[in-house]
Amino acid sequence: MMAKRQNDGNFWFESNNFVRLLILLTAIGISMGTIIYTNILSKRLKERERQSIELFAKALEFVNNTENAENLQFVYNEIIGANSSVPCIVVDSLGNAIMHRNLDLPEDITPEKQKSLILAELEEMKAEHSPIIIQAQLDNVVYNTWRLYYNNSNLFNQLKYYPYVQLSILLVFGFLAYVAFSYSKKAEQNRLWVGLAKETAHQLGTPISSLMAWVEYFKAVPEFRNSDYIKEVEKDIERLELITERFSSIGSTPALKEVNLVDHVKHTISYLQTRISRKVSINIETVVDPTLVSLNPSLFAWVIENICKNAVDAMNGQGAINLKIIKANEGKVFLDISDTGKGISKSHLKTIFEPGFTTKKRGWGLGLALVKRIVESYHQGKIYIKRTELDKGTTFRIILPSANSRI
Repeated sequence: MMAKRQNDGNFWFESNNFVRLLILLTAIGISMGTIIYTNILSKRLKERERQSIELFAKALEFVNNTENAENLQFVYNEIIGANSSVPCIVVDSLGNAIMHRNLDLPEDITPEKQKSLILAELEEMKAEHSPIIIQAQLDNVVYNTWRLYYNNSNLFNQLKYYPYVQLSILLVFGFLAYVAFSYSKKAEQNRLWVGLAKETAHQLGTPISSLMAWVEYFKAVPEFRNSDYIKEVEKDIERLELITERFSSIGSTPALKEVNLVDHVKHTISYLQTRISRKVSINIETVVDPTLVSLNPSLFAWVIENICKNAVDAMNGQGAINLKIIKANEGKVFLDISDTGKGISKSHLKTIFEPGFTTKKRGWGLGLALVKRIVESYHQGKIYIKRTELDKGTTFRIILPSANSRI
């Protein structure tokens, strides 16, 4: 049953990652498809505008080379006048602008300002497209040459940049939806955490009360009054009460107090050392001066115990655990917890702190998720895997703000 739950949990993470990857690839595919299709339309429109402006140039050339008034009127109305979108400028052999159409020029400007704007537009057109030559002929002899420069129409520019604007808007809405969904999911997880913790504490309360009653009963029996068994049971009851207190603290604002981290780690390890395999050695490397931090001793002891117990499991009950406390700059304190276990696969690094993830045959996969919540949500710290190597071990780093930095 436990193995099935482990497989189900891992499958959920793998399938969830697959769904995310599928959504991402689909979004990228749609985006690329939109851009490619729009680029195809832009190229077609660009070619059509080129053909249109070439026809416009031919019309101007025809007007200058014919004397048929009826044909001139037709060409002017149907071809020259039809160009109402593509901006263009015609210059003479000396480079002076002699004609322009569809330029977005202000009406209330001086001739000098208008000329300056036309020259600026002309330079932009020269950089955008090669000119179209217009020749004026008399008896098949060219007596004058003009050049027609043009730029892309507003429709072309809008079509060219439309997909990027559209994708930008979609990205903004997608980001907002993601943030809203993340906050909603986080709030739901918080409610689940609190409910699970409170219910666990409630369920533990009844058997603890019963055990306490049995201890008092046996204390009243003379032959059991001074028994070592009674003392050990009392220690276990105290331990169960501590666990109940920890679960009750989940979801509540924890009471933080100024604690010497070195002494607290030593105290926690001294308790833990007697409850793990004797083949596991635990070493503590500390700074000389006191390292004061603001924390909840009960909850933070839970963090250390959880990581160390996972290390014991990773080493199969035999190896070494090293704890190192470092005072860093900017009011930070580092606690590194290293083991000589089998390490963590790189494929699990992103999900190891997720609720429900476990590689053990037995376990709910909540330990490290609780550790992360206690460190980051309750103590405004940070926890991450500093180093891991298969068959060589793992190092967890916990970063806590020093007591002075909270003032």
